[in-house]
Amino acid sequence: MKELLPDVEKWQRQGKSVAIARVVDTEGSGPRLPGAAMAVNEDGDVSGSVSGGCVEGAVVHEALQCLDDRSRKIVTFGYSDDEAFAVGLTCGGTIHLFIEPLDW
Repeated sequence: MKELLPDVEKWQRQGKSVAIARVVDTEGSGPRLPGAAMAVNEDGDVSGSVSGGCVEGAVVHEALQCLDDRSRKIVTFGYSDDEAFAVGLTCGGTIHLFIEPLDW
């Protein structure tokens, strides 16, 4: 999370809305451990990583939806999930992410 702070602080100064996605659980082989985080601003700019690149695009989409409707959600990507396979999560495991907008 510490590596996100410079970008998050910059976006806050610019008045941008920001969502944070965090790995909260994994099953089987996962690309990143629980605690890995990614910040996404309203323009789709990204800081950090929750999957080493394999599902980042789908996470950005989910984060932007959270910013649009100010919602919080848990999303899951797994090897058997067609969407996860389509975006590249082929490590054989499942990752669970909690995504929420930041409240300044």
